[in-house]
Amino acid sequence: NHHPGKAKSVRLSWFFLHKILGSEGGRLLLFFFSDFTTARFSSFSFPPRLLWPSVPVGFLSHCILHLCFHLYHKLPTIVPESCLLIMVGLLLGGIIFGVDEKSPPAMKTDVFFLYLLPPIVLDAGYFMPTRPFFENLGTIFWYAVVGTLWNSIGIGVSLFGICQIEAFGLSDITLLQNLLFGSLISAVDPVAVLAVFENIHVNEQLYILVFGESLLNDAVTVVLYNLFKSFCQMKTIETIDVFAGIANFFVVGIGGVLIGIFLGFIAAFTTRFTHNIRVIEPLFVFLYSYLSYITAEMFHLSGIMA
Repeated sequence: NHHPGKAKSVRLSWFFLHKILGSEGGRLLLFFFSDFTTARFSSFSFPPRLLWPSVPVGFLSHCILHLCFHLYHKLPTIVPESCLLIMVGLLLGGIIFGVDEKSPPAMKTDVFFLYLLPPIVLDAGYFMPTRPFFENLGTIFWYAVVGTLWNSIGIGVSLFGICQIEAFGLSDITLLQNLLFGSLISAVDPVAVLAVFENIHVNEQLYILVFGESLLNDAVTVVLYNLFKSFCQMKTIETIDVFAGIANFFVVGIGGVLIGIFLGFIAAFTTRFTHNIRVIEPLFVFLYSYLSYITAEMFHLSGIMA
């Protein structure tokens, strides 16, 4: 409030990045970027140096695609932008796969969690309506935590019941493995629903409930996945392990929030001295946000919550 020019500078800079990259495009072109960043290029027949520009070429293609969407207004009305981005990602991924079928592109989990996920979470959090989010924080947490838990456990138990039917021949799949799969698909990301809400100008409270739940359920899903994964690796699970897992669920989430608050205060204090050098303010916004994510992950806490 004391430096409106500074706040405007940061918002305009980040708004520019948001418009070029786009939140939906970032979510739906993960397959495309993962092809470029994690493909096994060592077995290709042409020199490796020719592959160095692959990542910037990927980002450039994404930017050009968004420019085409904005220049040709009728195209997104005929085919949704998300569907077009998926088709482009599949097309480029198929081209990479066709170069050498013996060496298909593969994405490691570290690439996703350390490089692809943080910008998406930062984009969603930065443009989030702050006041309605905190006014409905209790309801959002109820949907995100209890709803996701109920969804993942319900899916896991239901699939385990189906696996017990001898006709399917899936009796070797354990309950923990089904719960692990349930945690993977329980977090719903309503990109298309939110886009429709924006177009029809739906009630603000309904919008923030859906948006906030979709933002926080990712953190719940990651914690659940790691919890069930650790249980699957145990030979025997005792009662104390179950209680420790439940306690770890809350420690990971609350710990990530505390790290985010701490580094948020440091970022706010740092930007008090940048009113004469506003050009570095967008960099501070990104670096402190990414630092909070990496710090939380380093201590095995929730980087998304941070």
